Amino acid sequence: MAPTVTVVKGDITTVQADAIVNAANNAMRGGGGVDGAIHRAGGPAILADCVARFPDGLATGDAGWTTAGDLPARWVIHTVGPNHRAGQTDRSLLTSCYRRCLEVADELGARTVAFPLISAGVYGWPLDDAVDAAVETLSAAGSAVEEARLVAFSDATYASIRARLDA
Repeated sequence: MAPTVTVVKGDITTVQADAIVNAANNAMRGGGGVDGAIHRAGGPAILADCVARFPDGLATGDAGWTTAGDLPARWVIHTVGPNHRAGQTDRSLLTSCYRRCLEVADELGARTVAFPLISAGVYGWPLDDAVDAAVETLSAAGSAVEEARLVAFSDATYASIRARLDA
């Protein structure tokens, strides 16, 4: 069964869910955007767990989990989205991020998962296609996750996701 896909506007680091998805870089050592915000809010336990679990980082399109540290979740599911600005334009890498996150969530027993819009920020994936990829993939995935909550940081992103879900 596919999860129910919902949208909220806000800061993903404050969302209560079983798992929060981090749009990470390949090195898995923190960074900017969502990645930096999650590492700052979650504290040093997340980085320590990343170093222990992912000594060689993660491949683009893959996902893995760590503790959530001080975040209001049990786990952080880290995924590496494609960097559109750097020429990684294969949409299957983006959709793989969402599928792999749900697979990891199923392994953990997570029922609610909060997602950022992967690759739509600093990695430059076009907003409309990023929204379509997220909603299509999450809505069609077989998973025990009950709710996949897309967390929009900006009004424009929220409006785009809301319009797609209402269509």
